[in-house]
Amino acid sequence: MRPSKGLGQNFLVDRSVPPQILEAANLSSEDSVVEIGPGVGVLTLPMARLVQQLTAVELDRRLYPYLQAALAPFPGAKLVEGDALEFDPADLAPMPYKLVANIPYYITSAILRHFLESDHRPSRLVLMVQKEVAQRIVAQPPDMSLLAVSVQFYGQPKIWATVSASAFFPLPKVDSAILLIETFAPQYDQSSDLPKRPCPDVESARFFEIVRAGFSQKRKQLVNSLASGLHQDKALIQQALEKAGLESTRRAESLSLIEWSQLYPHLT
Repeated sequence: MRPSKGLGQNFLVDRSVPPQILEAANLSSEDSVVEIGPGVGVLTLPMARLVQQLTAVELDRRLYPYLQAALAPFPGAKLVEGDALEFDPADLAPMPYKLVANIPYYITSAILRHFLESDHRPSRLVLMVQKEVAQRIVAQPPDMSLLAVSVQFYGQPKIWATVSASAFFPLPKVDSAILLIETFAPQYDQSSDLPKRPCPDVESARFFEIVRAGFSQKRKQLVNSLASGLHQDKALIQQALEKAGLESTRRAESLSLIEWSQLYPHLT
């Protein structure tokens, strides 16, 4: 079966890569896993043998009969035909789960938003993404981006391994990376074993309104981009920056997640 160009498919053919993905996922017999884009099952079957519950979400109808037959011996495995962006993580509540995904690169940002912004987000995400995108996600000041802040607000990202383009068929034009994200504990569950978010006392909608405004004019000084993006007087923005201990000449790319959280209360 040939990969679908329309769906952006690149099948993983290098057998040395799946063990690295499984190692990053750190799976046990007690885990529940959601897999997006199982393809021909190179990750699906090893996970089905190991975990307590597996939900595999596949959009390509051609693969459905094959996957259904392959997963039939595993009572804890469930195959869902459809778009992963329409899959509701709340359906898994209250059971904690991990997300494993080898997805078309063009939906990487959408998948991250869909699952990280969910009220029932995974405890761990392991995704195959474009290497350049992974590097942007794990970036630190002075190389931050809206994408980096958006992911680091919800968890701790790490590049687990890089993967050559030769590991896929058809051969993509770029190298890839296995991206691991360990999400922060929900604010209401301080007894969780998950790491704690470094800026717990912020409301996400307003926080990202501020951050988006900051990044709305690339390479502009923060006082100008915030005044324009938030439609506020420049003098008020200057005052907020001073209260947060930030120089008005700073640029959004130079702010850490903690510094954004320090600015937040002065703009709400």
